[in-house]
Amino acid sequence: MKIKNIIYFVSILIIAFSCTKDIEIELPETEEKFVVEGWIEQDQYPVVVLTTNTPYFDKFDSTALMDMFITDAKVTVSDGTTTEHLAFTINFQNLENADWPMVYFVGDTLKGEIGKTYTLSIEAEGKTLTAFTTIPQIIESDSLWFKVDEGQDSLGYLWGLYSDDPNTNSYFRFFTKRLGRDNVYTPTYGSIVEDKFFSGDTLEFSLVRGIGSYTAADAYDDDELGYYKIGDTVVFRLTTIDQAHYNFWRTAEQEIMMGQNPFSSPVQIRSNIEGGLGVWGGYAADYDTLICK
Repeated sequence: MKIKNIIYFVSILIIAFSCTKDIEIELPETEEKFVVEGWIEQDQYPVVVLTTNTPYFDKFDSTALMDMFITDAKVTVSDGTTTEHLAFTINFQNLENADWPMVYFVGDTLKGEIGKTYTLSIEAEGKTLTAFTTIPQIIESDSLWFKVDEGQDSLGYLWGLYSDDPNTNSYFRFFTKRLGRDNVYTPTYGSIVEDKFFSGDTLEFSLVRGIGSYTAADAYDDDELGYYKIGDTVVFRLTTIDQAHYNFWRTAEQEIMMGQNPFSSPVQIRSNIEGGLGVWGGYAADYDTLICK
């Protein structure tokens, strides 16, 4: 009886495989859209990176990335009184930690001010993109310290205290930079926070060191992944942002995290760019330096 069952099962498999055929799926054409990542911080000039989107299944490497940058757009930023045309710039210093230079539009006259609203306008290839953002009030943490993680000799996390004002609704994004080791400020893991979850309370929070690029081949090949180390001098950049800016990075971080799980549902990233994708955001930044010991 068992032999008959085996023969029957094998016969079914043979029939099933003999009936299969290659199926070619024609993917729809991807609508070309402009993608913006722009920001302005108090006492700093505005910076705008402008690219096009790319089809999901297209080959993606450093050459493809460079082809995505838009270099001939007209990019302006206005605070309602002063309007500045941003100049196209290539920063080859970025090659120290990357395979391509930083390509962006940057100002040299208009600097960010606390409490002001800034309008971004982009004209490129017959299309117009617009967005606005505000720079809120600066908010500081109460204290900051380093603590070695359990089971580690010299690696640990940064910890801090923050006392929330119950009369305000605030949105935050956290960054850190290890002096002498990092060239740029990197968002911490879970960098986006809204104070409605601890309104009026004193919050003790930890800072897990973020990854500079989630797409890099060696992004997770780091013995100190997520950690800071005794001897590191770390600058904590606590930024306050407006709600639209927060909504973009909250959904973008969710998509980055969920994108590593093939069984998760995609997240709709909430852009504040009219006519395109991406974000234009203001930062009110407070800086605190700590030596890990």
